[in-house]
Amino acid sequence: MSDFDDSLLDDQDALARIDEQLRALAGTGARIRMDAAELGRPDFGAGYRPRGVVIVGPEARLVRALLEPCCPVPVVAWPFAGLPAWTGPLDLVVVLAGAAGSGADEVSSASEAVRRGAAVLAAAPEGSQVTRAAGSSATMHIRTRSADALGSAVAAMSVLHELDLGPLVRPGDVAETADMVAEESSPFHDLSDNPAKDLALALADAMPLTWGGSVLAARAARRVAEALRRASSRPALSAVSGELLPVIEGAPVRDRFADPDDGPTELRPVLVIFDDDEHSSSIDEQRDRLVAAAGLHEVRVCTINATAGERLDRYVTLRQKGLYGAAYLELGLSVQN
Repeated sequence: MSDFDDSLLDDQDALARIDEQLRALAGTGARIRMDAAELGRPDFGAGYRPRGVVIVGPEARLVRALLEPCCPVPVVAWPFAGLPAWTGPLDLVVVLAGAAGSGADEVSSASEAVRRGAAVLAAAPEGSQVTRAAGSSATMHIRTRSADALGSAVAAMSVLHELDLGPLVRPGDVAETADMVAEESSPFHDLSDNPAKDLALALADAMPLTWGGSVLAARAARRVAEALRRASSRPALSAVSGELLPVIEGAPVRDRFADPDDGPTELRPVLVIFDDDEHSSSIDEQRDRLVAAAGLHEVRVCTINATAGERLDRYVTLRQKGLYGAAYLELGLSVQN
């Protein structure tokens, strides 16, 4: 018997249980706008060009993924306290504040950047420990207002574009993208007209396998897999195609004569493809292999699409669609949990 109760997805009383999560997701666009409200032009001086860019903070790898294809200098996402040994006065350190604006690693990195004389771009709430640690004449502050790491990252990327270090990022467009996903995933849209609820239903008795072909699609797949694990207390694997193929090929044969009401339902793999409309011979070949293996082994395939906007817009679309699906999955499994 399935542990998932799909009737809860259209029950307004039941939906109240995840109201806080849904409100947080729906407010993503507003937080992005809020954090970008006071953006100005960078004040590092005309023609500023650092030797290298070091990014620290919770969305450092997202910023690196956006910068790498077009940044004219090396880019590093530093996941530890402090900074790489080579960082010095010729470099730019981008500090993205954590949820509370005062993560210990970010504070350490900001302090170290100032000590070494590096230029600093700090996206953090005014008065936070990061802002205080980054105080120097070589620091540009982006005074964010929310506790959303994505909002800080979008604001920082907008400034990095002004420095000719990254692609064009329009915070208003990114916010609008998040708003559009919130509208289509609203709890007031029933299951028949709500892609997020439909995704939750598809994953009701599943072990999700999430895959994205591009760097950003793969990042969205990992973020959503994390959310699915939290929502369901079940395994959810995000990996490259070569690591997912053995799982698909090892899926147990479906027993067509099994009584669905006789004991717990066996969790079967479901392949969730995150498609951000980035194509190459390698991406297309990997996707074809995964889909072919899934068909051969009776593994269901779900696709989350994002075709409109710039690369960051499409990443946010994939991420938000998956996070809404995870929220509805948690609700459907709430009787079990």
